[in-house]
Amino acid sequence: MQKAKGYAFLLLKFRLRSEREIRERLQRKKFSAEIVQEALSFLKEKSFLDDALFAREWISSRLKRPLALRRIGQELEAKGISEKIIQSQLGEAAKGYCEGAVIQQLAEEKIEKLRGIEPRKAKQRVYSYLLRRGFSPEAIIDAMNNQSFDVPRPKGRGLLRIDTERRF
Repeated sequence: MQKAKGYAFLLLKFRLRSEREIRERLQRKKFSAEIVQEALSFLKEKSFLDDALFAREWISSRLKRPLALRRIGQELEAKGISEKIIQSQLGEAAKGYCEGAVIQQLAEEKIEKLRGIEPRKAKQRVYSYLLRRGFSPEAIIDAMNNQSFDVPRPKGRGLLRIDTERRF
């Protein structure tokens, strides 16, 4: 029992974890189901393990990246957080969160990095980037309609294009 608690404390020392994460890690270390359950009960009783607190902190850290609330919810679900806690914590986080403004800012930053790329290709890359961050396709399209992808090419590149056939 002491080894299981010690290992759980070691894991919690680095970052907060969900109950499911601790359970899986203890099981991976081959602790018996009874010892795992005792360790989890002890940790919850002493408030070292709290899925609501974990979810709140996870959301806070992931919004700094920034990611969409939808993706964060999926991550929490994968970590074994109950749907009720996820909805409650995401609801709290959504109060001070404007998804449209975040998408707009991320799109502007990405467009700036894509200077010199043809507009159609730049638009595809920005769209894919925002999708990977978990934003809905509809929200991305709305934000991208407000963006200008007609970024001038840097001088000296792409001024003259000659179409020739290459034969090998």
